[in-house]
Amino acid sequence: MAFTFELPEELTMFRDLARKFAAEQIAPHAREWDEKKWIPDDVIAGMGRIGLLGATLPEEYGGAGQGLLAMTVVVEEIARWCGGTALFIAAHSGLCSTHIRLAANEEQKQKWLPRLATGEVIGSWCLSEPECGTDAEALTTRAEKTANGWKLNGRKFWITNGKRAGVFVVMARTELGQRGTRTISAFLVEGDRPGVIVGEPEDKMGMRASDTVPVNFENCEIPEENLCGVYNEGYVDALRVLDRGRVTIGSLSVGLGRGCLEEAVKYAGERQSMGRPLHGHQAIQIKLADMETQVEAARILVRQAACTHDAGKPDKQLSSIAKLFASEMASRVGWDSIQIHGGAGYTKDVCVERLVRDNKLCEIGEGSSEVQRMLIARGEYARRAAV
Repeated sequence: MAFTFELPEELTMFRDLARKFAAEQIAPHAREWDEKKWIPDDVIAGMGRIGLLGATLPEEYGGAGQGLLAMTVVVEEIARWCGGTALFIAAHSGLCSTHIRLAANEEQKQKWLPRLATGEVIGSWCLSEPECGTDAEALTTRAEKTANGWKLNGRKFWITNGKRAGVFVVMARTELGQRGTRTISAFLVEGDRPGVIVGEPEDKMGMRASDTVPVNFENCEIPEENLCGVYNEGYVDALRVLDRGRVTIGSLSVGLGRGCLEEAVKYAGERQSMGRPLHGHQAIQIKLADMETQVEAARILVRQAACTHDAGKPDKQLSSIAKLFASEMASRVGWDSIQIHGGAGYTKDVCVERLVRDNKLCEIGEGSSEVQRMLIARGEYARRAAV
């Protein structure tokens, strides 16, 4: 085994808890959930009961009081068997809960975070729109001031957990007709509030167990106190959430890549070819060695990036590097795993094809590979200019 980033004892316990839950409660059913496009409610409740949904929340709000490193550990273990279930956690805990923790006032935190930590309420995060993905500043959902609060109108797209969400964090333009980072605010919107219209789940290539839906807001009225954070600072807060989210998605890819590697190692030990196990052939050994090296390198990058956030000195460039490398690594390792499996790898009899399908979203969502390369290059130029 190559060098592995050493975890503190409390995170090792968290890892083992998540690993056991994933192996017993997720692995046997992941293929079925992929086909049905749904994660059973009792599985989500189970993750809440053992603390997986509140790992990064402070103890006073019912969480474990851990940092982003804990999130990467949990998400990797869940993604080993099901990318869709890991994506549920990434959206619920990594986006929605994190935005509330970073930006909300104390009353809002007391109202929502303990319930999000246990899974009593499911959280969703609404930024993307049909014509607004990478260029998030171009969003058109608007929030107009009323005598009693705010009125929301607009369309959100690619919303994870939207079908079962009890609370949405919604980014909307509060300086109408303008662009820029200081023209957008964030709002907390209850899932059952009149004017919230949730569509049916998309029929996706991968991450199928995770529901991804359009969410429309039609004259949705919310009270003044549902403003989350400082007026016109919603986009700034969203960028802080996304910086952390990229690390989380990186860990999701590490889990998927690790799953593909472990399945390949297992198959190469069982399958006989030309009178010996597959792993006895040098060509297979070379593939397995390269796969192992890439998975380990991605894990270390992801955990290093997480540690910068936990230390209060987030390295945005490193977060992009980790997300880029890990997501593209998992695809490479996945295709090599399929190649080692041969014809079996091209079927749904083994989980590798599903893990490969799941990972493709990681090269697109929360900043595509192209966007990450732009951010990395800009960061490098800025760093050198400052020397």
